[in-house]
Amino acid sequence: MTKLQSTKISLPENLRRDMVELLNRHVVLLTDLSIQTKLAHWNVRGPHFIAYHELFDELGGRLMEITDMVAERAVTLGGTAGVPVQEVAKRTTLPAWPVEQRRDAEVIRLLAERWAVVANSVREAIAASAETDPDTSDLFTEVSRQLDKDLWFIESHLA
Repeated sequence: MTKLQSTKISLPENLRRDMVELLNRHVVLLTDLSIQTKLAHWNVRGPHFIAYHELFDELGGRLMEITDMVAERAVTLGGTAGVPVQEVAKRTTLPAWPVEQRRDAEVIRLLAERWAVVANSVREAIAASAETDPDTSDLFTEVSRQLDKDLWFIESHLA
């Protein structure tokens, strides 16, 4: 068990430890999603290239902001934020990105699937933290709203 840093936040240490673990699980997912979104950004090809290329760049930028907020909450609670990239690969629940897939319509479909996994996991984290740490739950709610909106942007290309 990793020792938490001392803080005047009035949550019991075991609860803070649980929240740090939950937050870091999502730092891993968000980091992987960010990398996969960048891979899509760099490699997409097809008739909608420029629109998708620019959309994926915007989405990636927002993911970095979201990931930063989640990681900083873990540190605020006395934990350590994030894991080395080698650990991200071991801990993520997202399927690996098929780098050879470049066709714009397929790239959109694959991104939508992955964004949905993360958005739904964040929704579960809202519920998991709601009763014990409303501040962490509120953060996950904010993250959920942004992920859902961005998923809507992605899915709108599938219609």
